[in-house]
Amino acid sequence: MPDLLWDEVRSLFDPHLMGALPDVSVVGASAEDWQAVFDLVRSREWAWEYRVGDVVTALPTAVEALGRPAEAELAELRVWLSAGVLAIFRLYSPSEIDFDIDLRELQGQHGVDVLCDLLRAIGKRLGKPVLLRAEGDSGHPVLGFDPSADRVVLMADREPPGHP
Repeated sequence: MPDLLWDEVRSLFDPHLMGALPDVSVVGASAEDWQAVFDLVRSREWAWEYRVGDVVTALPTAVEALGRPAEAELAELRVWLSAGVLAIFRLYSPSEIDFDIDLRELQGQHGVDVLCDLLRAIGKRLGKPVLLRAEGDSGHPVLGFDPSADRVVLMADREPPGHP
């Protein structure tokens, strides 16, 4: 059985209510956690590319990627989870794994399952929560991987932003 059902989370996948690119994160991370994500991406059948600015390059170690000078261009790890579904990991800080995924690419039960698979894979690998919030919302997450439940769960205690 899927972690979440489309009919239960449809409003949380509405880009007009949640923003097209909700914020997904793992807080309390480390360079070792980033490396575990790099290793996870390499081990899965996902297509990926590592970019620094507009230049595609080989994926370095997480320590090397995170050790770039502050004035260096932004490094991103782009991961295609399935046809047309892209997650973009941005290496801002060793202490937070931060990425976006476009809700317009995640419509229907298949999209929910793709997102849950990603959150679960990262959360299990790290043993940490992976939380999704509405775009630009630093408040309460609406869903995420809960290590104690060993699955992706709803966390919303309110309607999505902008909901009538």
